[in-house]
Amino acid sequence: MIYGPTVLFSLGEGAVIPLIPVIASQLGANLALAALVTSALVVGQLCGNIPAGWAVARFGERYAMAAGGIVAIVSGVALLFAPNLATLTIAVFVLGFCAAVFGLARHSFMTTRVPLTFRARSLSLLGGSFRLGTFVGPFIAAGLLAIFGDEHSAIWFALACLVGVVLLVLLGPDPEKRVATALAGTPADSRATDVADDSGEVVTGSIPTSERVGVFRTMWQHRGVLSRLGLAAASLSAQRSARQVVLPLWGVSIGLDAQTIALVVGVSGAIDFALFYASGQVMDRFGRLWAALPAMLLMGAGFLALSFTHDLPTAAMWFAMFGAVLGVGNGLSSGILLTLGADVAPRADPAPFLGSWRTLTDGGGAIAPLIVTGVTALLSLSAATGVVGVIGLLGAVAFVRWVPRFVPRR
Repeated sequence: MIYGPTVLFSLGEGAVIPLIPVIASQLGANLALAALVTSALVVGQLCGNIPAGWAVARFGERYAMAAGGIVAIVSGVALLFAPNLATLTIAVFVLGFCAAVFGLARHSFMTTRVPLTFRARSLSLLGGSFRLGTFVGPFIAAGLLAIFGDEHSAIWFALACLVGVVLLVLLGPDPEKRVATALAGTPADSRATDVADDSGEVVTGSIPTSERVGVFRTMWQHRGVLSRLGLAAASLSAQRSARQVVLPLWGVSIGLDAQTIALVVGVSGAIDFALFYASGQVMDRFGRLWAALPAMLLMGAGFLALSFTHDLPTAAMWFAMFGAVLGVGNGLSSGILLTLGADVAPRADPAPFLGSWRTLTDGGGAIAPLIVTGVTALLSLSAATGVVGVIGLLGAVAFVRWVPRFVPRR
């Protein structure tokens, strides 16, 4: 009940995302306009984080997830029968908005109810659940295309996943009630002490709070950590997003065929997915910085080194090698943004803060492709890749400076 709905939601989303440009082109979009329609998903997720923080704080995780799933079903139907590009773009935007609501609701639930002793591992599993969808979803879409020969078959699959999500959330066992039942014999004063001291004990449904403040007031109260550690987290998100843009462009730029590029990107993604749980183990056992710093150094140095290999005779070999390096770095960073956000969020009412935190991290992911595009247009793809690498190394320095201040070793 905790990871199942997340896997279903991400599987449906992962199956649809690769086909959005195809459907847009069928409705008359050129290459640039198809890319713009696809980017509406990221914009919707970025715009949805702060309202999602308000909704989760106001109505609770379960009802927010159910509402997000229902609205996502409506957007899926709109994708299925979109008569024009405007309708398609709105549907994609709404799907991204619902993904933000769903992701923040589960993040807030895990923040308040998972013991501190294995918080990083649980959140790495949550991040791995999302990665499973984005990794497996496109293969499912490819299989459906091979069987039915119609791009809309993947949307039908996504709708089935979303219906399953809503039914699980509304009709399945409520994780909050199961946690409360497991601690029924715990004295109330003991549980209150656990919350106050942040000892790592599971928090039940009734979380003591003196005052529930709004989203924007929460942003102002926590502006210090958001402007410091939050920007470091945004640089990590930028590295992840840039990897998805740079690797295919680099392969095209050095003259590789589509099959080779897909193989390199696929191997990088497979390494990334294989390492998601290792990150949680490292963070829980040795501290958050021991996962964040190697990940940032690997990705930053990998991008920077790749930028010098474009015109070498062995450019294809370096492309494959650094693609794997970036996959290792990204895999080691799995769950870091979720865990750091949970660590620094207010214990009583984390949802408004997490909305701001996720807006920063998603903003870093949204800006990175624009940086790559702009620097490539002005200078070259090698220069853009080098700029991304420098941002990664600066982000590593920021993590070294701010993680020990805001997230102590124990």
